[in-house]
Amino acid sequence: MGLPRLVGAFLLAACCCCRCALGVPGAAEQPAPEPELVEAEVGSTVLLRCGPVHSPGNLSHVDWFSVHKEKETLIFRLHQGQGQNEPGEYQHRLSLQGPGATLALSQVAPHDERIFLCRSKRPRLQDHRIQLHVYKAPEEPTIHANVVGIPVDSKELGEVATCVGRNGYPIPQVIWYKNGRPLQEEKNRVHIQSSQIVESSGLYTLQSVLKAQLVKEDKDAHFYCELSYRLPSGNHMKESKEVTVPVFYPAEKVWLEVEPMGMLKEGDHVEIRCLADGNPPPHFSINKQNPSTREMEEERTSDNGILVLEPAQKQHSGLYECQGLDLEAMIPLLSDPQELLVNYVSDVQVSPAAPEGQEGSSLVLTCKAESNQDLEFQWLREKTGQVLEKGSVLQLHNLKREAGGGYLCMASVPIVPGLNRTQLVNVAVFGPPWMALKERKVRVKENAALNLSCEASGHPRPTISWNVNGTASEQNQDPQTVLSTLSVLVTPELLATGAECTASNSLGKNTTVIVLELVSLTTLTPDFNKTTGLSTSTISPHARANSTSTEKKLPELESKGVVIVAVIVCILVLAVLGAVLYYFYKKGKLPCGRSGKQEITLPESRKSEFVVEVKSDKLPEEMGLLQGSSGDKRAPGDQGEKYIDLRH
Repeated sequence: MGLPRLVGAFLLAACCCCRCALGVPGAAEQPAPEPELVEAEVGSTVLLRCGPVHSPGNLSHVDWFSVHKEKETLIFRLHQGQGQNEPGEYQHRLSLQGPGATLALSQVAPHDERIFLCRSKRPRLQDHRIQLHVYKAPEEPTIHANVVGIPVDSKELGEVATCVGRNGYPIPQVIWYKNGRPLQEEKNRVHIQSSQIVESSGLYTLQSVLKAQLVKEDKDAHFYCELSYRLPSGNHMKESKEVTVPVFYPAEKVWLEVEPMGMLKEGDHVEIRCLADGNPPPHFSINKQNPSTREMEEERTSDNGILVLEPAQKQHSGLYECQGLDLEAMIPLLSDPQELLVNYVSDVQVSPAAPEGQEGSSLVLTCKAESNQDLEFQWLREKTGQVLEKGSVLQLHNLKREAGGGYLCMASVPIVPGLNRTQLVNVAVFGPPWMALKERKVRVKENAALNLSCEASGHPRPTISWNVNGTASEQNQDPQTVLSTLSVLVTPELLATGAECTASNSLGKNTTVIVLELVSLTTLTPDFNKTTGLSTSTISPHARANSTSTEKKLPELESKGVVIVAVIVCILVLAVLGAVLYYFYKKGKLPCGRSGKQEITLPESRKSEFVVEVKSDKLPEEMGLLQGSSGDKRAPGDQGEKYIDLRH
């Protein structure tokens, strides 16, 4: 080959290479355009448009395809503006939207996430590809914590909790948090293991397990999970509730606590508790120092590490300690000893123990008590609660009978509220019996049961006797007072004699007379039966009198006011009657025994009917005041009515 031919061949090859490099048409294929992205949520309806560059009027022939795994499947045809569904999975979910070639896909499902191809034949052949992305928010995540617990000395990572997010699409992302801070994978410290399940609906269920090496400080840590997912509206997230996990670690310290705190006193409910910084707590025992041997001795507890003192007493005071034993490590731990002090007041005594004296003499009462704190004393009258004296000594001068009775010595600890003790002592003043009253009248009903009571005081204590037959019982009110009750039946003999109670002791006797008055049932009002106490008469007033004093009698129940009112009413009735008679006399209608006067003129048919009637509603005994001076008596059946016959 000659040199010119070689040069020509070389130039031809170079020209071809230049055409390829410069991109001359026909030298290489054009790359396919990127599909249009369309997003939709599961269950919604999405519009598939056949490209924005085509006019709806120019697309007279269009075929729609679904592309799955690079395989095109015809799903819809458009010919001269008329649409036709092709048999298959989209046969009932596709419809034309408007006059163009836009399709509406209803009830979007996860398996609809694919490419849809719109191929137009006229005016020229052209394809438009649509990539459909489908989304579904997962349900609220649920979290299940490890309830068994995780030991801190375990050599393997412990399973902390499991998080589950159901029915989401696509698979959401899970993030774990501890005390609000996200956890990351960390070798030998944190491991997150996630898996997913495809449901029959095409949705995903995510399950994530958090494993971690926990420490003692994680006993109060809060764990939760978060699901991150996307929707057409943007990124979203959902959080689970927070959980805690039991963390087991050995105890390093044991101590005692006492409830209630502060000053303790006898009678309080006291609890001594053993506590430790381990979980689970070790087995506890509580020891108390023996005051004699100084040795620590175990106390019997009702619960592990709890000693209940109820009620607390002074012998519970002492030195206590707690011992904890870890059953796994078998290492005993002792707490620091703690002193327990139960404040008390005891052995309150009054001397003399049985004080007594003559009237006019003096007595000195002394009180003492034992306590671990400084004491204060005061004296009170038993019946009234009145404070008589502050201090341990009470002096009673010029004794009178009223000074007899109970006295209280109260010993208290000021610095411990509510801590006090009292001692009762009865002072006796020599003297004959004191009676409540010398005499009393009681209104009773005949044949009714009646309880009569009589109370007497004195030193020596008196006895009471009655002058009538009945059932008597005695009750000691205090060392110097006795109450006797007599049950009797009201008979005519008892009404005539009355009752009498006599109290006597070695220094004399005294008497109370009870006068019984019969009351008619017709004259008793309901209130009277309630207030007079016909069934019981108790002679025990507050003010007492001895046999030598002038005693006041109770006022008798009388009806003087009723009698006065009755007299006034009767006088008014007589005045009205006199005025009527005087009126007829002045008119000449009454002859009154004198001649020349005319009788009252009436029709013959009425003369026999004219009667003046005067009535009185007063009781018979009140009407007796209106009888004439002749002393005429009314018949028993007369109710106080008068008829004056004026016919003749």
